[in-house]
Amino acid sequence: MNAVVLAILVMVTLSLARVSVVFSLIVATLVGGLYAGMPISEIMDAFNDGLGNGATVAISYAVLGAFAVALSRSGITELLSRKAIAGLRLDEGIPNRRLISFGLLGILLAAAVSSQNLIPVHIAFIPVLVPPLLKLMNHLKLDRRAVACVITFGITAPYMLLPVGFGSIFLHDILLTNINESGAGLGLEVSANMVPMAMIVPIGGMGVGLLAALLFSYRGQREYRDLDLAHGDESQAQAAGHLKPWQLGVLAIALGGTVATQLVTGSMVLGGIFGFALLSVSGVFRWHEQDGIFTEGMRMMALVGFIMISAAGFASVMQASGQVETLVTSSTELIGDNKGLAALVMLLVGLFITMGIGSSFSTIPIIASLYVPLAINFGFSPMATIALVGTAAALGDAGSPASDSTLGPTAGLNADGQHDHIWDSVVPTFLHYNIPLIAFGWLAAMTL
Repeated sequence: MNAVVLAILVMVTLSLARVSVVFSLIVATLVGGLYAGMPISEIMDAFNDGLGNGATVAISYAVLGAFAVALSRSGITELLSRKAIAGLRLDEGIPNRRLISFGLLGILLAAAVSSQNLIPVHIAFIPVLVPPLLKLMNHLKLDRRAVACVITFGITAPYMLLPVGFGSIFLHDILLTNINESGAGLGLEVSANMVPMAMIVPIGGMGVGLLAALLFSYRGQREYRDLDLAHGDESQAQAAGHLKPWQLGVLAIALGGTVATQLVTGSMVLGGIFGFALLSVSGVFRWHEQDGIFTEGMRMMALVGFIMISAAGFASVMQASGQVETLVTSSTELIGDNKGLAALVMLLVGLFITMGIGSSFSTIPIIASLYVPLAINFGFSPMATIALVGTAAALGDAGSPASDSTLGPTAGLNADGQHDHIWDSVVPTFLHYNIPLIAFGWLAAMTL
């Protein structure tokens, strides 16, 4: 068995058994490295070298978590939730509960799509926007697995299809560039307008998966408890009772300023710090509580951060082992001259490669250098080659325990401790997105 495959199987098995994802990643790293013949010292050197790649996103999440808890502690989230619940009469058994739920899901989907293409803040909006909505979701009895599927779709599908914002980076700067570089000596050249066209069919598969999740899998009601996100000298309800009009204005400025600061500076850390600092000096919570609130917010996001850091180390070891290239080479030996089987095997191998790395942006250079020559040898068209490489890389975003596309929704939905990362985010998105991506990616490769 290939070391990469073994490592991914170990990670997934331990994670499904409810072992900590961080522990699972570390164990999988050691198992994969040792199986590949790497000495312990070499494994740890590669692991440590990769840790820094996840540190920036981890600290960003921690700071945004502190800002989210500060918003909650101010009482504004309690005030808005209470007014929404009363205004929509959610506790009176009204018949349009499902319509309101779909409206809320539509808002979250629009926010997620905007975070990739319109206002490119990526996953920074989740810890700020989602926790205040949890109490409203509770009264709607909305299954958070459906919410996770909506957010994951919104932060992955748009940049794989629309060449704007992060989509321009993914489709043009990364996917197009790497395919042309890998195919330069083989007579393959693709143009910018071909890339989104080739991804329509695979992303259509994700759309089918989203509809299945909302209309069938998670359409039923699910019970959650109303829990406070922050604890201080007074409850959130008490804090909401004495919010002054000018403080509401400060809260609005803090939210807008957080987004603006990130867009101007390109730093989620500075954005979160700006918002937290503004709330600290505004008096919406007591000055002596700010250290505790900041610590509480960072603790809320600590797991997500450590998973991202560990995943970066895992990816570094897998690449240093040299087993990624071996996996592709050994797989092609089983294919023969069967074009349909070749497309399927390439997608499945891409799934194993990207599941551990957890980022389509990071894996395309690896995938393209290996897959473009294979695709040309098997006679795939340029459009089919784009679909194969793009789909294989996309499989690492949806449904991976180490991807920010699943960690992001968990960070927001688990703010009150009632949403499990593996069983409520990873498994639902894997079933509804990865399986359709493989099916529709294969269809695109065979028909384009």
